[in-house]
Amino acid sequence: MPKTYTGEDIDVLEGLEPVRKRPGMYIGGTGRPGLHHILWEVVDNAVDEATNGYASTIEVVLHEDGERMTVSDNGRGIPVDEHPEKEIPTVQLILTTLHSGGKFDASNYITSGGLHGVGVSVVNALSEELVATVKRDGKEYEQRFRRGTPVTGVETTKERTRGTGTTISFRPDPDIFESVAFDASWIREHLEVKTYLNRDLKIIFRDETSDERHELHHEGGIQEYLGHLVEDLQVTPIHEDVFMLADDDLDEEGRLEIALQWTDAPKEQLHTFVNGIPTQDGGTHAQGLKSGIRSVIRSFMDTHDLVPHRLEIKGDDTREGLVAIVNLFLVDPQFQGQTKDKLNNPSARSLVAGSLRTDLEQYLNDHPSTGEAIASRVVQAAKARRARRSASSGSSGGSGAKSRLQLPGKLADCSSSSASECELFIVEGDSAGGSAKQARDRETQAVLPLRGKVLNAEQATLDRVQSNTELSNIVQALGCGLGEELTLSDLRYHKVILLMDADSDGHHIATLLLTFFYRYMRPLIEGGHVYIAQPPLYRIDAGQETHWALDDPDKERILDDLRSDGRNLTVDIQRFKGLGEMMPATLNETTLSPEGRRLLEVDIPDTERMVTEQTITDLMGRDSSARFEFIMQHAAEADELDV
Repeated sequence: MPKTYTGEDIDVLEGLEPVRKRPGMYIGGTGRPGLHHILWEVVDNAVDEATNGYASTIEVVLHEDGERMTVSDNGRGIPVDEHPEKEIPTVQLILTTLHSGGKFDASNYITSGGLHGVGVSVVNALSEELVATVKRDGKEYEQRFRRGTPVTGVETTKERTRGTGTTISFRPDPDIFESVAFDASWIREHLEVKTYLNRDLKIIFRDETSDERHELHHEGGIQEYLGHLVEDLQVTPIHEDVFMLADDDLDEEGRLEIALQWTDAPKEQLHTFVNGIPTQDGGTHAQGLKSGIRSVIRSFMDTHDLVPHRLEIKGDDTREGLVAIVNLFLVDPQFQGQTKDKLNNPSARSLVAGSLRTDLEQYLNDHPSTGEAIASRVVQAAKARRARRSASSGSSGGSGAKSRLQLPGKLADCSSSSASECELFIVEGDSAGGSAKQARDRETQAVLPLRGKVLNAEQATLDRVQSNTELSNIVQALGCGLGEELTLSDLRYHKVILLMDADSDGHHIATLLLTFFYRYMRPLIEGGHVYIAQPPLYRIDAGQETHWALDDPDKERILDDLRSDGRNLTVDIQRFKGLGEMMPATLNETTLSPEGRRLLEVDIPDTERMVTEQTITDLMGRDSSARFEFIMQHAAEADELDV
C-alpha cells in the first residue's frame, strides 16, 4: 500500500535548523574546506569593518587544542540594544537569524564580502559553542550560544572599558564536521592574502598550538603580492616592470586594482577577488580581465606589425605565462552560491574590461620594450598551439582508415567505431602491455603501452608536453585535441583507464598521468572519462576458492573471513610482482572484464577544487620545500615506505 501523503508529512525547519540539517548548502561541505569556510566567514566580517574604515587591526587566535578559534577586531562592535521589531538584543538577532545584518544598507557598509546576511549565523549554527563579546558605549558585553541556541542573555561583563570592537570565539561542532582540527598554515596563508588585498590592514595571528605569533601587514598591496606569487611559482618574468591599475571610482559602483606580469610559466595564473573574497571559479570580473587583455594586446601587435604572416592570435595566447591579480570592490556583489566562488554581476565584465583597456593601452605605448617582450611571448604561445593542433588533428574523430594511419604505432586499437562503448587502457611498459593486449576484448578495448615514467606536466611548458613522445601518443590516441583545442565530442574512447602495477612506481606513473590530464585535458576528468584500474596484488587460493586482494589490508580481511568460517583450509598466497607476470586470463578476470574488475573514477569535487589545485602545485611543482613539508606531515601515515 502506498504511504499516505498529507500535510502532516511536511516539515518546517525554523531558525537555524536548515543550516544544521543541510550544512553543505551554506558552506559547500563538511570536510576540511567547509570547516575553514566558517572561520573565513568570521574573518570576513572583521575585514569588512576594516575595508569600510571602521577598524585597523584584527587578531586571530588558534587555541592550544587546535579546535577553537577566536577572531577580534577593533571596529564599531555589533549593536547590543534591543531590535525595534524583533524585540530581542540585536547581537542575538544577528547570530541566530538568517538574512539579518547591517550589510543590506549601503550607509553601514559601502562594500562587503557578501550581502546574504547568513555568514555569522551559519557559524553559530555549526558550532558546538560560540561566545560573542562586544565592546561599545564604554562597556563590555557577552552572550553565549550552543549549537546556534542562546544559553545566556546579553550580560554586561565590564562596566568600564576602553575602545570598541567585536570578538567571536567558537568551536565547530564535531557532530557536523568530519574533523574539527584547523590547519594553522592554511589559516596564516589566508590571512596573509587579506593583508595584501587591504594594504592598511594589520592582522595578528597567534598559533597557540606551536606558540608562534605572526604580525601580517603589507603596505605594498597587490603589487607586493604579485611578486610573492611569481617567486613562489619559481618562474622568470619576461619584463621587469609590473603593470598596476588603481581605479577608485568605477561609475560609483566600487573600486578596482589590477596587477599584471607575463612570465615563462607554461600556463596563466589568474587570482581574482571581490571585496576581499577569493573567487575560485572566477566570474564576470575575470571575463572582463580576459576581454581587456585580448583587445589591448592584439591591437598593440597589429599596430606595431608584430604578428607573423598567417599566424592566428587567440585570446588564450595573449595570457599564456601571465600572472594576474584582480582585486575588485563592489557595492552590490552578486555571487553564485553562499560560498561566493563565482561573481555574477553582469556590469563587472564591462567595468573591468573598460578600465583595463584604457590603462593597459597607455602603459604599453609608454613602455614599448615591455610591449614587444609580451608580444614575443604571445607569438611563441600561438605557434605552440598551432603545432599542437597540427599534431592532433589527424587523430580526431572516428575510426576511418586515414585516422588509423595517424594513430601511435604501439596502440592496439579496438574494432568498434562507437566511442560510447570503447575503452583505452594506458599501460605501464611493454611487458604489461603485451599481457593486456592478449587479455582484452578486441571489439571494445584498446591498449596503449608506455615506456618508462612520463614527463611531469606541472613543470613543463606546452612545447615540452607536445614534444614528449609518451604524452603525444596519448593525445593522438584519444583524438580530441589538447588544452584549449580539446573537443570532447571527438574523444575516441568513453573510458580512459590507467592500468599500472600495484607498487610505488606504478602509483608514481599514475600520478604523473593524472597531473597531465588535470593541467592539459581537464574536461576528460570533469566529464567522468578518466579511471584508475585496481589490479590485485595478491591471489589467495583456499581449497577450491580463489580470492583477489588489492593490497595488504584487503589480504588480511580476506584471511580473517576465511578463518572465521571455522574451516581447516590450506591457503596458498601468491604476490604479483607486476602486471607483466599475470596470465592473460587472470588479467582479464580481475582487471579488464567489466564483470569482475574494480575501477576508481577520477573526480574533482566542487568543494575541493581549491585544495586540489594547491595539492598538485605543492607536490608536482618546482618548489621542493612544499613536498618535503608534505612528507614530514604525512610520513607517519604510511605503513610502508619504498625508498
